[in-house]
Amino acid sequence: MLLTSKAVARVAVTVTFLRLDLADTPLVPAALPPDVALVRLAGCTVPFYRYLYATVGRDYVWWMRTAMNDAPLGVILRDPAVSIWVLYRGGEPAGFFELESRGPAAINLAYFGLLPHATGLGLGRAFLDAALTTAAGLGARVITVNTCTADHPRALPGYLRAGFQPVRTVREVWDVPTGLGVPIPEHLRA
Repeated sequence: MLLTSKAVARVAVTVTFLRLDLADTPLVPAALPPDVALVRLAGCTVPFYRYLYATVGRDYVWWMRTAMNDAPLGVILRDPAVSIWVLYRGGEPAGFFELESRGPAAINLAYFGLLPHATGLGLGRAFLDAALTTAAGLGARVITVNTCTADHPRALPGYLRAGFQPVRTVREVWDVPTGLGVPIPEHLRA
């Protein structure tokens, strides 16, 4: 169930769906810096997830999970096919990613990003490599992800550099409820 608002902002994005076949692209991960730790949350609470999601996605129109009520979001977070991983630097969260198993050998990188204070510090490439290595360690032979023109401008180039191949691109128009407090950049308004 989604939280509803009668007022919406129309947002136009181009979404690129990507796939990484690990049989074709062996992983050669960059090491995470020694001052960071990657932690799998045994049970991510809805409030902590909302903090991560809203903080990472604040500037990138991440609204879909913000629009969800707590109960259905909690169901997603308790699903054994979903795992939440947090990057910590200096004892505080610096980023997170969410993996969703889609069968015995396919994992979707559902969400991935750094918190604003951790961008521009050279963590992105190693963090993405850690996400991909984690997915491979969970048995993935194929990893999927999608990104859009609302995301960080380095998202798509970063996925391509990591070996992902575009599968398809679609144009979407989202009706983002204005009551969510999600800023909508002018260049994305439909």
